[in-house]
Amino acid sequence: MARNPFCATQDFHRFAFEYRERYPDDVLTLEQPVSADQDVTALVHELAARGQHPMLVCEQVDGIETPLVTNFFASRERIGRLFDADVKGLFDAYQQRANAPVAPVYLSNGPVLDEVTEGDAVDLDRLPMIRHFDTDRGPYVTNAVIVAEDPVTGIANLSYHRSMRHARNALATSLHSRGHLWRMLQAAKSRGDTLKVAMVIGAHPLFMLAAAARVPFGADERNIAGGLLGAPLQLVRTPRYGIGVPAAAEFVLEGTIDPDAHAEEGPFGEFTGYSSDRSTNNVLRVDTMMRRRDAWLVDVVGGPYAEHLTLARLPREAEMSEKLKARFPSVTALHYPNSGTHFHCYVALDQTRDGEARQVMLALLGWDPYLKNVVAVDSDIDIADDAQVLWAIAAHFQPHEDVFIVDGLPGSPLDPSSSAAGTTSRMAIDATRGSHFDGIRARISERASRRAVGILADVAAGAAR
Repeated sequence: MARNPFCATQDFHRFAFEYRERYPDDVLTLEQPVSADQDVTALVHELAARGQHPMLVCEQVDGIETPLVTNFFASRERIGRLFDADVKGLFDAYQQRANAPVAPVYLSNGPVLDEVTEGDAVDLDRLPMIRHFDTDRGPYVTNAVIVAEDPVTGIANLSYHRSMRHARNALATSLHSRGHLWRMLQAAKSRGDTLKVAMVIGAHPLFMLAAAARVPFGADERNIAGGLLGAPLQLVRTPRYGIGVPAAAEFVLEGTIDPDAHAEEGPFGEFTGYSSDRSTNNVLRVDTMMRRRDAWLVDVVGGPYAEHLTLARLPREAEMSEKLKARFPSVTALHYPNSGTHFHCYVALDQTRDGEARQVMLALLGWDPYLKNVVAVDSDIDIADDAQVLWAIAAHFQPHEDVFIVDGLPGSPLDPSSSAAGTTSRMAIDATRGSHFDGIRARISERASRRAVGILADVAAGAAR
């Protein structure tokens, strides 16, 4: 089988050119100048309102010296092309590759080493950033993948962390206080040390997906990137601390996080649709700036937009789908709707006995700490369509019988409705018909549907004459 052309290169530029060549209608290229102050988010917002989610290329952004590419992950169909899969087969395709990790290889050189600035010469004013929302404290890097390696094993953790300028050579960032990077920072503190890190800003989309993967502590997401690519991830070592980063990355910042250094960070427009001040307020001191000579700013649209939500959520959805179907063969589909940010999930199943939907929902609420609401429906409901799920709730759900709530559980630290301690309640809604449901769903015959299509086609043809 011929290798997927989008995985044949680990260079984002070559990938983008190949993609635009094959799917020109799925890429919107703007040659006219746009502002670095919110224009990119405003463009994505307006396109989404029209039902359009193209990869967006801005050739000229005032105030930064590089082209900008964003919104790649806004389309599941587009992501599926990386896996030779349609939307329905995306979860299985992702898991198949993610479950076959490939160890990386190290190169002696790569494009990210084209220009290296160290020490006092580092100036973060030269790092391109844009402002995404009027309520943001300032310009932000939204595609900041921090790589930290265990000093003994060399195993790395990859994770996303919003970051803004704090000083000429320092960023203010938020580490998520229950995440793996936070755990590594506390281990460094116990050793009386700083945490050596590298921040990757822009790389192949499959590296970006791997950085969003949900894996146990001690698993190296760079191996998952190799599995997704179907080839070893090509790395180079950073000059000062020797951290392995993608050889073809756009920008890499190398530095340290001092466990005792803090700076104000936020507000920033988060996935909830609110500007969040919740932050660990950490400081990343930058010792080295690396970049391609022809670097682009590969941006991730922040806030409650499809790119942010899908990039963060797709690996989690794929994992949950695999686990549920393995444990509950009656499950036919799983979907986290954009309308629910990361807090809602719909699951469809062919229920074999009463109570099975409840068991499935309990598993989801226990496995995924972000979920607050789960809705179970029958398999004939299209769970990618909010309207169909709402209809199932309207037609099949009885509040006094079909809902249960669990409270006092840890939730997302960015949930604006959670308690001061970060706890939340979780609700499950059983909108399946159940064994005693009495009703026949109204249907239109296929013959009548075909006639209607033909009639409307004749009307349209007549109007065009």
